Amino acid sequence: MRKMIKRSALVATALITGVVNVASATELEVTHWWTSGGEANAVAELAKAFDATGNKWVDGAIAGSGGVARPIIISRIIGGEPMGATQLNHGRQAEELIEAGLLLDLTDVASENNWRNVIYPSNLLDACTVDGRVYCAPVNIHSAQWLWLSHEAYESSGVAVPSNWDEFVAAGPALRANGIVPLAQGQQGWQTGLTFGVLATALVSEDAWYAVNRDKDATVAGGSEYARVWKAFDDARKMAIGSNVGDWNMATNLVITGKAGGQIHGDWAQGEFSVAGSVAGTDYSCLPGLGNREILDTGGDAFYFPVQDDADVEAAQKELAALLVSPAVQVAFNLKKGSLPIRGDIDMSTANDCMQKGLKILGGGNVLPSGDILLSPDTSNQINELMTTFWSDLYMSAEDAQAKYAKIIASAD
Repeated sequence: MRKMIKRSALVATALITGVVNVASATELEVTHWWTSGGEANAVAELAKAFDATGNKWVDGAIAGSGGVARPIIISRIIGGEPMGATQLNHGRQAEELIEAGLLLDLTDVASENNWRNVIYPSNLLDACTVDGRVYCAPVNIHSAQWLWLSHEAYESSGVAVPSNWDEFVAAGPALRANGIVPLAQGQQGWQTGLTFGVLATALVSEDAWYAVNRDKDATVAGGSEYARVWKAFDDARKMAIGSNVGDWNMATNLVITGKAGGQIHGDWAQGEFSVAGSVAGTDYSCLPGLGNREILDTGGDAFYFPVQDDADVEAAQKELAALLVSPAVQVAFNLKKGSLPIRGDIDMSTANDCMQKGLKILGGGNVLPSGDILLSPDTSNQINELMTTFWSDLYMSAEDAQAKYAKIIASAD
């Protein structure tokens, strides 16, 4: 078996005593799918903090988003070629790996660092916990429920920047007449699924949302409240015609450059605006809950640590786990990433206007759990496949798609 984690020697010279000490440092290969400009800036903060401990972060970035990276990550762990640490979304993605005993138990780290009392909201740690044992370190809160709007696109089209979803749809024809795509949308299944999920969160009641996503109520999924979501999803796919890009950050760039009016996307889009030098409130606006409901979900990223047979490696893994949740790293990483911190006891006063909106909503407790937490990967994949088919097949009616959606929910686990 190829050993992915190596050990190297660091030589430290004590200038006063003149004595040379040789200390052992551990290299950890860390896999993740953060490869856009904003994401790369953020992950560099994690690497810098870990390297400062005397250990070494060996970057294992996998291009192509989580949908590409997760199967590779899981295959390596199952196949006996584990990395030292890996990003996954906190939720149900690691269930089988935990059941197989392939992931390191971090309960002692969580206890020593008081995670139960400092991680907020508490469901983030709950999502890392199986049978009372903690198996991952949450690193951020990523909320999908945002509409990002280009001021340039609307000003050049002679219409006001929208303040909610209905205004966004109504402004579409003016942008189209000006040669601007109303809605930027990357052509990947997870992005299409994200758009549907954001519309559902913004347009249905909280009771209806929980009935579908938590209680798996097919009657509600096929009913009148969700019919409104499917109508909006139909509007969205028509507004996105001409948005011929693949990756999400390419869609974000269309908004940054004024070639598209807006993008429904997660708060990680902020990293791209930051790299481009765009200023929130001046160059672009952000509408949490599409301007209809100020509510966010609490999905996000966490790090898991595959079991190793080396005590030094395990010590380095636990050191990294503790570091990821520490106050200084939480501030540095999330300011670059555009995500919200998983601690409420840190100073985020330098965050931009959009992040401040998110912090206010989070502080008020107006949050929902992420679909990654409530739905199994199999159910999520089925939903994404349906969304992709509907998005690309303009002949499929919203009514037919909703009926198929209700069938998936009926058999969801």
